[in-house]
Amino acid sequence: MKNALTLKPGAMTLTELRAVWTAAGPLSLAAEAYPVIEASAAAVRAIVAKGDAAYGINTGFGLLAKTRIPDDKLEQLQRNLILSHSVGTGELLSDAVCRLILLMKIGSLARGYSGVRPLIIDTLIALYNAGIMPAIPAKGSVGASGDLAPLSHMTLAMLGVGEVRVNGELMQAADALKAANIAPVVLAAKEGLALINGTQVSTALALHGLFMAERLLEAGMVSGALSLDAAKGSDSPFDARVHEVRGQPGQIAAASIYRQLVSNSAIRASHLVGDERVQDPYCLRCQPQVMGACWDIIGNAARTLLIEANAVTDNPLLFKDGELSVVVSGGNFHAEPVAFAADTLALAIAEIGAISERRIALLIDATLSGLPPFLVRDPGVNSGFMIAHVTAAALASENKSLAHPGSVDSIPTSANQEDHVSMATYAARRLDDMAHNTAVIIGIELLAAAQGIDFHRPLKTSPHLEHVHAQLRQKVPFFDADRFFAPDIEAAKGMVMRGELSSSCKGLFTSLHP
Repeated sequence: MKNALTLKPGAMTLTELRAVWTAAGPLSLAAEAYPVIEASAAAVRAIVAKGDAAYGINTGFGLLAKTRIPDDKLEQLQRNLILSHSVGTGELLSDAVCRLILLMKIGSLARGYSGVRPLIIDTLIALYNAGIMPAIPAKGSVGASGDLAPLSHMTLAMLGVGEVRVNGELMQAADALKAANIAPVVLAAKEGLALINGTQVSTALALHGLFMAERLLEAGMVSGALSLDAAKGSDSPFDARVHEVRGQPGQIAAASIYRQLVSNSAIRASHLVGDERVQDPYCLRCQPQVMGACWDIIGNAARTLLIEANAVTDNPLLFKDGELSVVVSGGNFHAEPVAFAADTLALAIAEIGAISERRIALLIDATLSGLPPFLVRDPGVNSGFMIAHVTAAALASENKSLAHPGSVDSIPTSANQEDHVSMATYAARRLDDMAHNTAVIIGIELLAAAQGIDFHRPLKTSPHLEHVHAQLRQKVPFFDADRFFAPDIEAAKGMVMRGELSSSCKGLFTSLHP
């Protein structure tokens, strides 16, 4: 079945996560997970029957951990936990992010350390398969003690409380569950805490940022190569020997792609001899160094986030100690690894946009590019790309502020019980704004570079880049005179966001996706 996924707890791959981010498909849980889940749930029942105090099972939460809860109020305790912690605000998270949250929460609970019944996991799977996306406000988590508020909103959907989104439309959760023949759950001991503890929201947001960063890196390399030819720059800086003696793996890989992108360009061949320029500006010459460094930190973030996607991050956890089950309190809900990964992704996204903006500035400057001023005929009457570059500059500058690390911030919560927090949820959430900014910058560069290529006709650029140029021209015609420009920019941005630039260069970017 198309896009069907059988989830194996602890063994999800980035390919599977990307597929879930891109589109919905049927989800099931590997059969071998169920005995482990049931054993963990039985351990919780045994602890309750024995009567010993165990945090999160028969006690209050946070600073109220010393408060013992009677057995006849354990279900009320868990429901109250969800209702009181559903305090999020802001825009709702997208369906793509919600799918990742549900998938990772299912995978984490199914590893059998959280003490929830199979019913809980099956209900989450049923929501996913029915396309019932919890209405999760984006703001309200500090990324420690778990993503408590947003995951509480996720759990509300299981209870039939509040709103959900189905096919893009908001509706009451109770009505959506009834229509899908899904029974609302009554939470047993520990289940509410297990559902809302964990880093799944911050991780989902960071994965969303990661997958966009991958597309931006690819698109930025393609548009940068096209700008190189538009400016009649040199491909000598992409010589493999230059990069091998430095040894940085991302730089070596990026240089290889640039060599292939510009290979067999007739424009390049036209100025191999007699070109008076000795060296190109850095935005052309140092592309492998900059984009290669971005490649490396994107890869590092991917490794961290894949580990986190498969992790058990709630608290407390149940472990087997011989024949006995023991409850261990820890701090896996602290999302510092996710915060650091998100902050490094922010650096990459900002730099991809920053160097792209510099190439736009170069292309519109006739003294540097050799092209008509502002890339338009009859400049003066026509302003051409003058203010499009201003938009790119504004967005590049905005990204500089947004790139300030979230992980260096902390604010104590819960009466100083939770006295150091990661701010991972914000650190990851801001990646979406940054990615859209950079996609616009690259889209403007793509338009500018294609305009430059057209001014060199009848000479052609390389086969790869000619294909990219043709794809763009199917959506946006040559800019022969001033016109309403914003729709052109949106069309080019869309190509960047959808990954169309790199898909036009078949096979070149496969090594970017581990």
